[in-house]
Order: sequence, then C-alpha cells, then structure tokens
Amino acid sequence: MTSRAAEAPVPSRRSKITPEREREFYEAALDQLRECGYESLTMEGVAARSRCSKSTLYRQWKTKPQFVAAALRSNRCARFVDIDTGSLAGDLRAAALAAGDRSGDDTQLLHAVGHAVLHDPELKRALREALVDPEVTAIDAMLCRAVERGEIAADHPAAAFVTAQLFGVLRARPVLEGRYADGEYMARFVEASVLPALGLTAPPKGTCPSGAPERQAAVETG
Repeated sequence: MTSRAAEAPVPSRRSKITPEREREFYEAALDQLRECGYESLTMEGVAARSRCSKSTLYRQWKTKPQFVAAALRSNRCARFVDIDTGSLAGDLRAAALAAGDRSGDDTQLLHAVGHAVLHDPELKRALREALVDPEVTAIDAMLCRAVERGEIAADHPAAAFVTAQLFGVLRARPVLEGRYADGEYMARFVEASVLPALGLTAPPKGTCPSGAPERQAAVETG
C-alpha cells in the first residue's frame, strides 16, 4: 500500500556547505570563465578544479547559467563607491586608477560572457549587478556632486558619456593593442579625453597631462 506521502516527489535539497567552500566553488568558476570563456566552461571542469563531485555543484545550482550567475554576483566589487575627493577631476582620476587596478580580471569576465549575456537574461542581470551597476551608480554620484558644487552644468552634454568612455576604453584596449588598460593608461585617458570633454583641463598638482612626474619646473629652475 502506498500513501500520498510516499507517492509525492521528494524535493531536492541543497547540501549544506560552508561560506568558505562556496567561495572556493565561485573562484574556480570565475577562473575557468576567464581562461576559456563561457561556452567552454563546464561543471565537470569546475568540480575538478575545486576538488568536489559534479553532483555537489548540481545540487547547489541546478544549471550552468545559474551557477555562473551566482559566481558573478559573488564577485560584486564596487571600485568607485568610496571615492569622494572633493572635485570631479579628482574623483575621475581616482576612478581611473581604481579601474586600472582590476582591469585584467574584470575585462576578462566581460569578454568571457559578452556573447552569452545576449541570450540569457539571468546572466545579463548578474553581470550588471556584479560589474556594471555599482560603478554606474558611483559615477552618477560623482557627476551629481559636481553639479551641486557648480563645477559643471546639469545639462553638460559630455556628462552623459563619462561612464561609456571609461567602460569603453577598458574593453577596447585589449582588442586594439593586446594589452589591458592599466592604471597608468587609464590616468592618461582621463587627462587627455574625459576631463577636456567636461571642460576640466587643469592637470593634477605635480604632474604633466600625460600623468608622468612634472619636469618643466625642474628645467626652469635648473
């Protein structure tokens, strides 16, 4: 005789894993994602890298897209959120250096899932939550503070393109030159392109527009 309880399907259960172990799974997934791209990433490969069974991963995350989305969200890193130097030029210079510090890791992830996010809304949301939205919000806050201080007009036409400029050069340099946009490159880009477009052209104290140590004063006093 079978009871209704016996006939009902047994719900799947997520096994209990420690936060540290979960972090290892995510790091293994992100490492493989950077190395071989989304299409070539496999649950088997992540399991081997993190020394666990494939079934462990499938119990926790039912599908590869769900797993990768969770890994991306775990990598959420707001590089610009604490930047507030008191001026828009200072904020953008600090943001350039912060972006350059992580340009390799973050740009690899953007390229790795670039095609997949066009076809998977969950991956697209995860990518935005992890790498895009925090930075967009922070840059918008920098621009709002600049308007309140009277540094730029509220309707300045270049303000709408600051975020696109920063994100664009991070993705474009590896394609154009085969190198990531490191801090030095990003600093030069901000000085030469972003600040002039906003009408903020004065170089930072003690530096040339190129970002190299200022030498003119030494020549004049030499």
